[in-house]
Amino acid sequence: MERIRAVRCAVGLLATLTAWAGTPPTASAKQSVRLTATLTPELLGHETTVGFGFRIATPADHVPPPLTGVVVRYPIGLSLGLSELGLATCTARTLATAGPESCPANSVMGYGTALAEIPIGPTIYEETTQLTIVRAPNHNGGLALLIYANGQTPVSAHIVFGSVLLPAAPPFGGRLDLSIPLVPSLPEAPDVAVVRLNATLGPKHLHYHERIHGRIINYEPKGIPLANTCPHSGFRFTAKFAFLDGSHAAASTTVPCPGSRISRSNSS
Repeated sequence: MERIRAVRCAVGLLATLTAWAGTPPTASAKQSVRLTATLTPELLGHETTVGFGFRIATPADHVPPPLTGVVVRYPIGLSLGLSELGLATCTARTLATAGPESCPANSVMGYGTALAEIPIGPTIYEETTQLTIVRAPNHNGGLALLIYANGQTPVSAHIVFGSVLLPAAPPFGGRLDLSIPLVPSLPEAPDVAVVRLNATLGPKHLHYHERIHGRIINYEPKGIPLANTCPHSGFRFTAKFAFLDGSHAAASTTVPCPGSRISRSNSS
């Protein structure tokens, strides 16, 4: 896949912060991660919207090392490559220079939010960014995605990073590999650390266009096909996380079968 492109705009911190001093409160103990997943609606044999997210926890008053990569494995019962999402494609260059508004409407596949922490001296600042997920040109026959992150304050940055759907060994149907670029804050200060992310792949809030008999018709695309049967243990998701300091973490969660109220989540 084309290497990740990142556009980092001017830092928007107040001038009083530019003279920060002291040791940043980086994590002194191993971080843990909690993974979440949803299927909405969870109707076997029908289309669904897939939601996934994670939260990185550290000791109080500490920031985890910057996240550099995530590998999410999803169950066989989901056919991410067979949905009507992403009928068009957008390039990393277009996203980086003009934003998701410049991409074809039919290339958008989902949305999300991310929370980042920025240690400046003894203070930890938080920033929430909006995410837009678009279809990218296939890479080596695999379905590729681009994620556009738009941050405003305290750090103004527009970041584009990529992911690709790859095969995975059973009991999983595939995996989604995300490579996350480093985002600087202030000179000589630690890079921004992503601590929370929530995103969806599905038709909610999506509006596609189709030309029929010379007229442009707006419609909501179909979601991701869900299997006709549910595994006995439910739909299981796992994820592995890599950090800049060389540490790793893993987490898993299960979406229970319809009618079951039992859901399991594990982290390490």
